[in-house]
Amino acid sequence: MTIKVSLVIPALPRLLSGRLPFFYGWVILGCLCCAGFARQGPAVATLSIFVEPLTREFAWSRAALSGAVSLGGVLAALVSPPIGPLVDRYGSRIALSLAVLVIGVAMMLLSLTPSLLVFYLLFCIARMIWAGPFDLAIYGAVNNWFVSRRAFATSVATLAQAAGLVAMPLIAQLAMRESGWRFGWLAIGSLTLVVGLLPVWLFMVRRPEDLGLLPDRQPHSGIAAPRPQLDEPSFSRREAVRTGAFWLLLLYTALVYPVQAGVSLHQAAHLIERGVAPTIAATIVSTFSLMSAFASLACGFLPRSLPIRFPMAVIGVFLTLATLLMVGISSSRQGYVAAALFGFGIGGLLTLLPIAWADYFGRVNFAAIRSVALSAQVLAQAAGPLISGALHDWTGNYALSLQCFAVLSGLSILAALMARRPTTMARPGKTG
Repeated sequence: MTIKVSLVIPALPRLLSGRLPFFYGWVILGCLCCAGFARQGPAVATLSIFVEPLTREFAWSRAALSGAVSLGGVLAALVSPPIGPLVDRYGSRIALSLAVLVIGVAMMLLSLTPSLLVFYLLFCIARMIWAGPFDLAIYGAVNNWFVSRRAFATSVATLAQAAGLVAMPLIAQLAMRESGWRFGWLAIGSLTLVVGLLPVWLFMVRRPEDLGLLPDRQPHSGIAAPRPQLDEPSFSRREAVRTGAFWLLLLYTALVYPVQAGVSLHQAAHLIERGVAPTIAATIVSTFSLMSAFASLACGFLPRSLPIRFPMAVIGVFLTLATLLMVGISSSRQGYVAAALFGFGIGGLLTLLPIAWADYFGRVNFAAIRSVALSAQVLAQAAGPLISGALHDWTGNYALSLQCFAVLSGLSILAALMARRPTTMARPGKTG
């Protein structure tokens, strides 16, 4: 007898969905915020806290530690395409629960690290899940439960991840001050499991239809809910890749993510080389993070009637201006302006691109379609720091790499404007 896992719904959602005075999708969004916050244990910002104590104790090179990040990204690019259809079929509950569990345990086991090989084994697994399954499951669930409110829900989910990216390094640092780097990994792993696992396991449901609900609203609530402002398409992965919009969105992804990763990793070093004091450089980087979070929130209030390709093009403009301004930075004021522009662009990028994939191709096979783009995204992110580092070693500064990134950002503007929403839709409910 075959059991359809997608129909196995926890008892609590069935009990609560009919009794809550508000749409159950907001509970789902809360669970996704918890998972997104807990996701940030293997983030580069968190790892950066452990670089100095690990290299001091084991005499590892910085390049060796960086290699774990790149290898994890490559593994994510390999596993994402087959995982996407599974997320569509069985929902985000199982995928997120397993992702949180594996990352939490891996972070705790890192406290026992005896060698570089063991570190690579554990961190690469965690980084692979961070870059692949987490992204597909979080945004897959958001897009399943929200259509007309998709922009707002996506911005909230992205903002929660930004909060985790700020909190996890601070928590690791505080734990390490008390009991060393091993306790830091234990603290990160424990927090991941406590915050991320229980809400997802107890309350997540694949789609609103599984509870007799509709996206964005509860039927027969007596309250006039807003109708979706966009007709919802339903493409299979095979049908999506035959459209020009798919390849233009993929091109946009390949153009902007080397810029995102290449500038983010090296911005502090570039500022210091340009004569900015290290402490001021750190505050400029903080400005970048703050503006990124602000942009994520602002994207939630964009009118759904506005074609998403236009704000995506604006993101390209912000990135182009920021990278050009960074080339000739000679004062902290210019650094703050460039960081603010760049942070606003990256925050918008992280929020708008998942919305674009869902708006263009629908929610039925979102994860399957998005998984192909995610592979390209992860590889592009891996290429950015390599390009920046190689050009710096060749020329002695970051000017040429920033100019290249400005060209890529400029080309992304054209790709976004050309990426019109497909007009031919597949039959609803079709999978593949």
